[in-house]
Amino acid sequence: MSKLKLEIVTAERVVYSEDVDVVVAPGIEGELGILPQHASLMTMLQPGELMVRQGGEEQSIFVSGGFLEVLADKVTVLADTAERAEEIDVARAEEAKTRAQQRLTMPSTDADHARVQAAMLRSLMRLKVAQRSRKRRREA
Repeated sequence: MSKLKLEIVTAERVVYSEDVDVVVAPGIEGELGILPQHASLMTMLQPGELMVRQGGEEQSIFVSGGFLEVLADKVTVLADTAERAEEIDVARAEEAKTRAQQRLTMPSTDADHARVQAAMLRSLMRLKVAQRSRKRRREA
């Protein structure tokens, strides 16, 4: 079976660079599944779980914004932030969620409210990715 070269890069580091079988990414218009020989495309990403299947194993990576590009058998993700599931600090994500919940109850401008909602979404997605990954490890 042919493979895809997946590279996930942020401004700070290369988060992931390996040959994989399948990539499922949180595209701006919904989840996007990419197999080898996929048509070329470029799309924006929304905060969420990027799932990678390599052999019989799945790995979750949290991405927050950025772009995904598919060319031939290569997928490149240029993410605002990205963390492998095992790197996610669950306590920090819980604190961010709590702060966002508290700030949502306070009066604010529409712009402030949108920023707080975005922060809430990021913290919820980070927690979801960490929990799914831990659940998969327990089931294995």
